Amino acid sequence: MASLQAIKYSRGKLLVLDQLRLPHEHHYDEVSTSEEAFDCIRSMRVRGAPAIAIVAALAHAVELHNGSCSASTPEETIAHIDSRLDYLKESRPTAVDLSNAITLLKLAIRAAQIDGLAHPEAREAILNAYISAAENILEKDLQTNMSIGAHGSAWLQQQYNLSSSQSSSSQSRKISVLTHCNTGSLATSGHGTALGIIRTLHTNGLLQHAYCTETRPYNQGSRLTSFELVFENIPATLITDSMAGALFNLHREKMNIGAVIVGADRVVRNGDTANKIGTYQLAVLARHHGVKFIVAAPTTTLDLETETGRDINIEERKPEELTQITGAVVNADGTVDTSKTARVAIADQRIGVWNPAFDVTPHNLIDAIVTERGTVVKGADGKFNFSQVMPEKWAAIVERR
Repeated sequence: MASLQAIKYSRGKLLVLDQLRLPHEHHYDEVSTSEEAFDCIRSMRVRGAPAIAIVAALAHAVELHNGSCSASTPEETIAHIDSRLDYLKESRPTAVDLSNAITLLKLAIRAAQIDGLAHPEAREAILNAYISAAENILEKDLQTNMSIGAHGSAWLQQQYNLSSSQSSSSQSRKISVLTHCNTGSLATSGHGTALGIIRTLHTNGLLQHAYCTETRPYNQGSRLTSFELVFENIPATLITDSMAGALFNLHREKMNIGAVIVGADRVVRNGDTANKIGTYQLAVLARHHGVKFIVAAPTTTLDLETETGRDINIEERKPEELTQITGAVVNADGTVDTSKTARVAIADQRIGVWNPAFDVTPHNLIDAIVTERGTVVKGADGKFNFSQVMPEKWAAIVERR
């Protein structure tokens, strides 16, 4: 069975899976401009911090390849690219992968070798530097996800002395986990971050069962994560967000629930983590019940310039996401008709609504942060130290302090 792909790209063409139509329909939108990418990201047809950065970067690569830039000098070309990237940055401000990708792309075009070239050749060199850098973001993401899966699985195996039935031990020892939101192939270029760890556990014969929350109000867990788990034939159960405490209390010992594994939209210097709303309450529940709480975050999600979670800008979304819901129509016989959708009210439309897209989990509730360069745990002082996974940036910050 082919792997799920949220993003399909070849030079000059970008297709993005419309995740609002899942799990009932696979439809790819062609994204050929920055405006189309902005709308795709803002409307959450694509979501997940890595995927957002990839779509933004590649959409501008496509429009550059197709001749959107009319600048004639190197300076004008760089200014044009900068303005488009600054525009795309506003599509989802909380996800640091996007801003990090934009910083990388701006550096790439300034590093283009244009000395001694006439203006037309210099312009082409800058455009090619951008397109190559954007494509490299896509290529590196899959490698990153596979490494996160391996590091996270290895850390849990060590923590719980896990072993598969194929190992040399006489008895297998497996673990059950809970995940929140969607952090798999649909949120990345493939494999996933938090869900990537779960996939690796399953592949290695170390996973007993996976639980996923529905993740209100946008239901990324029920619509997307449950779909991916079924697609991958991973033993799994869907629960509502409010059932996690009961799950830990009633079934932790019986089901060997040992970890909550989540992704991240931003991890700041002290380890405070912004992730999908509902993550913080899971961390509190996990600590109370003695369950490990793990954040899976590529180094592109680490924001070492921001000191604590108090300084993270939390995006608020429209009230209708809480008071209305859209879905495919279920026929009287129980079949789903993907050709028909309905939008229905699920609350009094006059009620006031608070709808933050993310919350911040303080570092003291996090047991480990898994990156593609290794697993980071807190030191004796109770703080995270990212000097081993991001040595140059960490050293620069320490020097400034």
